[in-house]
Amino acid sequence: MDGSYTGTLDRVVDGVAVVLVEDDGEVCQQLTVPVEDLPDVQSGGQLSLTLSDGELVSARHDPEATRERTQSARERLDRLSRRLSERENE
Repeated sequence: MDGSYTGTLDRVVDGVAVVLVEDDGEVCQQLTVPVEDLPDVQSGGQLSLTLSDGELVSARHDPEATRERTQSARERLDRLSRRLSERENE
């Protein structure tokens, strides 16, 4: 894989970060990289990635994309919880 991609920091375990790499909105690869190779970002944070031969060349935190994805997830959960509460009231 070569080029620019979007990534999501999935988790950090024992100093190793797991980044889910997306292409056209679908996860296409999972990278494991030393956490020090990433910018300061929390789990769920969105990253702009550059890969060469499937290896991380650079990563930049994208705070706007992180806010948008968090807001979208929150809205989906709100819609689901409203539907569930409507069913309970039937």
